[in-house]
Amino acid sequence: MIFDTSIWVGLASGQMSSQAVLKAAGDEQVYISAISLGELSFGVESCIDPAVRMLRTRYLRSLQDRPVLDVSSLTGSALGMLAACMKQSGRSPRTWVNDLWIAAQAIENDYALLTANLKDFEGLPGLRVACP
Repeated sequence: MIFDTSIWVGLASGQMSSQAVLKAAGDEQVYISAISLGELSFGVESCIDPAVRMLRTRYLRSLQDRPVLDVSSLTGSALGMLAACMKQSGRSPRTWVNDLWIAAQAIENDYALLTANLKDFEGLPGLRVACP
């Protein structure tokens, strides 16, 4: 199972119950996407408050020890298909590009995607989505 960035942020901020997330994941192996690591790194680098930046840095480092899914050429192919489907449905794929990369990784590896933002992934073919 891949956790969307919204799950990692929710856990870090305390806005999401770790028990609910663990229940949703069940016995599945949990992965973090290299895309999520990039999004979380942006959160660290753009933080002005030194204390908050230090907390975010520690959290990011702890996540880097988890199994990481990298982007491959197959991920790129899946992304193209998902972006085209999104565009055909009248939504702009540009707004959701990072979500599409993570969804493409889930499809490529046949993993479910756990997210707090189900609507962001609506109508994407081949994607199994869950919410805690």
